[in-house]
Amino acid sequence: MVKLLSGVSAGVVSLMLLGGFAQAADLPGKFEGVTIDAKLIGGQQYEALYARIGEWEKATGAKVNILSKKNHFELDKEIKSDIASSSVTWCVGSNHSSFAPQYPDIYTDLGALLPKEEIDAFVPANIKASTLGGKLVMLPRAQFDVSALYYQKSLYQDEAKKKAFKEKYGRDLTPPDTWADLADQAEFFASPPDFYGTQFAGKEEAINGRFYEMLVAEGGQYLGADGKPAFNSDAGVRALDWFVRMYKDKAVPAGTTNYLWDDLGQGFASGTVALNLDWPGWATFFNDPKSSKVAGNVGVKVQPMGSAGIRTGWSGHHGFSVTESCANKDAAASLVWFLTNEDSQKLEAAAGPLPTRTAVWEWDVAQAASDPYKKEVLTAFQEAAKHAFPVPQTAQWIEISNAVYPELQAAILGDKTSKQALDDAAAKAVAILEDAGAL
Repeated sequence: MVKLLSGVSAGVVSLMLLGGFAQAADLPGKFEGVTIDAKLIGGQQYEALYARIGEWEKATGAKVNILSKKNHFELDKEIKSDIASSSVTWCVGSNHSSFAPQYPDIYTDLGALLPKEEIDAFVPANIKASTLGGKLVMLPRAQFDVSALYYQKSLYQDEAKKKAFKEKYGRDLTPPDTWADLADQAEFFASPPDFYGTQFAGKEEAINGRFYEMLVAEGGQYLGADGKPAFNSDAGVRALDWFVRMYKDKAVPAGTTNYLWDDLGQGFASGTVALNLDWPGWATFFNDPKSSKVAGNVGVKVQPMGSAGIRTGWSGHHGFSVTESCANKDAAASLVWFLTNEDSQKLEAAAGPLPTRTAVWEWDVAQAASDPYKKEVLTAFQEAAKHAFPVPQTAQWIEISNAVYPELQAAILGDKTSKQALDDAAAKAVAILEDAGAL
């Protein structure tokens, strides 16, 4: 594993400038009087890291001016508006492997601004997914995302529930390993409006991503080999029908079609949801009695599989980018490095998110050895990561998501059949791809 230069702290690496490329410079460096404008993702699982910005300011003499702090869907809209109005005047922005292909031209190559040994310290797959057209457009933070299944352990220890489930379904009540079994259990546990079997984020890319991974688990494809939409298939209908069933049978909250990630996290932590497919960043939050009513009662296991014997595994990772228009790229790159260095990744990983630096993975495993809950979490997510797959590699993924998700909602709410909704969604996706010259 590549480590920082021996004898040097995580905050200092020897750098020199040669031919405009960073070969070796003191990180974090000195940038007295420089102000870096930033647009960052906000939300419960992302916020703790930003407390470190003050440390970077103190070390470098620079200042950070946070212009926006929004969920990534809203941030994406703002960035697109900036591009359209030629007002990308800020320097650092939050990015994501699912969103990055839309706007690679606005971001500079971090490989030309940071030491190779620092970049080599990241997990190669994450660096590969952060590289577009030969440019390293973002540096990954400790927010590699793939979802595993959180559940309330006490439900599976309740003798009356175990007996009732066995009588109704003819099998033992154990944490589900298939989506069909999870659906049965969600309906069994549900007692609306006070308690629900499960939940899902029902709008924006969130529901399209969940549909996409369920589609794959059912043996389908989102885009075919010819690049055309292929999700309006039998597998697509089966995938969407799962969401329709959960909503129709009131196994999920009525407002789930308006939920995003923070709503899911708060919902499971409230103790009113039995089973919750969710990201690793919530692990500590769910088990902290200060924030969660299910603390001490949380189980975590690998995500279920669909009828094709494939586990869901929609994945990606968060990071930070530097704009081409930034007047102080070296300072901006220093900030991005600082927010993704070993100390920053340990801070984030300690709360549950999966790191993207090799050394921090090793540290995380060592930390879990004496903590049964963290060990259970890490074991589950390490297994979950084996089944991870990215979104379709098209620059139109988010634009397609924005067109598809209202159709998914229409089916879930009962306004259209699943087949009708998917056919209509596919027609919209074809138009987007044709307009972009991708078909």
